[in-house]
Amino acid sequence: MARQSISLTEQNDLWLRNHVESVGDYANKSELVNDLIRRARRAEAINGKLAHSEKSGFSAQSADQMLAEFKSSIK
Repeated sequence: MARQSISLTEQNDLWLRNHVESVGDYANKSELVNDLIRRARRAEAINGKLAHSEKSGFSAQSADQMLAEFKSSIK
């Protein structure tokens, strides 16, 4: 896994720390940041697919097919 060093605003660092400590779904801030990035990538893929569908006027894929494609693309 690639190791990165990032700078956070004080407010964002506090939010991350509080979220890790209070929610308990993540062992550390790195896990939370990776999950936030995965979610952003998924939203970006969905928005791209929707934009493409809107331009074409229709989509031949069912909702289940689109969901399966999105899930496979973020692994």
